Amino acid sequence: MMSPHACFAALPPEGAQAFLGAALRKAWHLKPIALVAALVAGPAGASDDMQTLIAEVRRLADRVETLEKNNKELEQSLATERLSEKDPELATRLKAVEFQTLSMQKQARQIEALEGISVGASLTGVAQRVNREGTAGGASRQSRANYRGDISVTLPGGSMGDIEGSIFTHVRFGQGDGLGLRPTYTSTANTTAFQVSGVSDADSSFAILAQAWYQLKVPLPRGGVPAQSKEHVHLTFGKIDSFVFFDQNIAADDESRKFLNNAFVHNPLLDSGGDTGADRYGFAPGAIVQYVNEHNKAGAWGLSLGAFGAGPGANFSGSLGKPYVIAQADTTWRFNQLPGNYRAYVWTNGQGAGYDGITRRHSGFGMSIDQKVSDWTTAFVRYGHHSSGRVRFDRALTVGAEIAGNAWGRGADSLGAAFGLLRTSSAYHRDSPTLDLDGDGLLDPRASGNERIAELYYRLRVNEHLELSPDFQLIQRPGGDGGAPSIKVAGVRAKVSF
Repeated sequence: MMSPHACFAALPPEGAQAFLGAALRKAWHLKPIALVAALVAGPAGASDDMQTLIAEVRRLADRVETLEKNNKELEQSLATERLSEKDPELATRLKAVEFQTLSMQKQARQIEALEGISVGASLTGVAQRVNREGTAGGASRQSRANYRGDISVTLPGGSMGDIEGSIFTHVRFGQGDGLGLRPTYTSTANTTAFQVSGVSDADSSFAILAQAWYQLKVPLPRGGVPAQSKEHVHLTFGKIDSFVFFDQNIAADDESRKFLNNAFVHNPLLDSGGDTGADRYGFAPGAIVQYVNEHNKAGAWGLSLGAFGAGPGANFSGSLGKPYVIAQADTTWRFNQLPGNYRAYVWTNGQGAGYDGITRRHSGFGMSIDQKVSDWTTAFVRYGHHSSGRVRFDRALTVGAEIAGNAWGRGADSLGAAFGLLRTSSAYHRDSPTLDLDGDGLLDPRASGNERIAELYYRLRVNEHLELSPDFQLIQRPGGDGGAPSIKVAGVRAKVSF
């Protein structure tokens, strides 16, 4: 019987090649090295083509073995996130790409989380000096300094379909009560003065949560495309400064940048006169519903109704019954193509404080107008009128203007001037000689006529964060007393904002 090698050698060349091909196909699933060994053990008389084929198979087997080894090393390297100097170059590159991708995803998530969040912060300082005749004691000139800080944060408040919510919070802190003036109808010549009451340590500064409210913005009509809606209803509730939503005025509503005297910052009947019934810092719990129509951008209009805690209800220490309620209608008009805002409102307060110490209902109406009269000048007027209540003054008229510095090459600066009249009420004119409102143990002089107020300031913009404002105020017939000397207050204000 012939051996396998003898049989293979006895075949003609064509038969040998056919036999070898069949053997290779049969041995396809064998290890490459074993296959090469079998071929090497073949007949010594194999052709040159056969030797070349064997060498190619051996080279392929070596390459497969190398690839398997590299693949195993790569799998082991990628099993950990840490980079190592022993890692293959490909593993290092893959890890770097993965780290960059994860970093980009993290930044995208952070940006998405911060979207809709806005933060504002400011620090305002005021130094003032009053003439000797204008002080409470009248003994000597008085000077005072104070500072106030405000931090506000607006956050997304979630959504319900096409209804968007927002959350607003406002923290206020400061030190200094400001000047002590002789009795006047204005509550203060420095509205920025802020110090937490009841604090025995005057060296400390304390903060309060001034405002915290939630607002829903409802597009109209319902079921439409929110981005194209020209009508909205705003629902707001929480602890609120009512002047954010009522009696606004572009030229005179920010004591940190514009007029300092309280009679010009808001309607004097509501603020200085106390008809808002807010807490000692000017805030109260409340709820507001607003309707805004912007179909005509040049003539947008709106209606607002608000109810706020008054008396003990303003500081959460008593009932919310008999609240302070105010309703306002506002519109935007153009005068010679220059924009202006016109607001009219009525109010009532079931817990109004009278000058006689008796709580009764106070009611009235007013208006607040700001109108650009030129490219550089915005004029304003406010009027307040009491219809019921026992108050010291029952009519208030303030007028003024803010002039931008473009005319003298300082476009970011402003010059402001205002004048006001506060009319003594007939009831207080009658009763004033029987009262001792200043607590000095002497009956007050008879009040009559108007208290007259004037203020002038210049706001100098030093840079994008700092503003300086020299300020001068004059109060004549303070408290309606025609025999009282005039009060003169000079000061400077600095504001840093971000």
